[in-house]
Amino acid sequence: MSATESKGRPLPFAVAGVSMRDLLEAGEAAALISTPPRAPEPELAEPAEPVADHREAA
Repeated sequence: MSATESKGRPLPFAVAGVSMRDLLEAGEAAALISTPPRAPEPELAEPAEPVADHREAA
């Protein structure tokens, strides 16, 4: 049998020493780090004090 021929069932692909949970957590952490922060929402400008009507101006 040559080195390129398969010997029975193929072995499932696995990364030695890394669990699926670790891979998923690493992906979530990378997404959080690489996502820019949201821009602050614009605030509506409110006057500092209410404008009083001046009777003398009229």
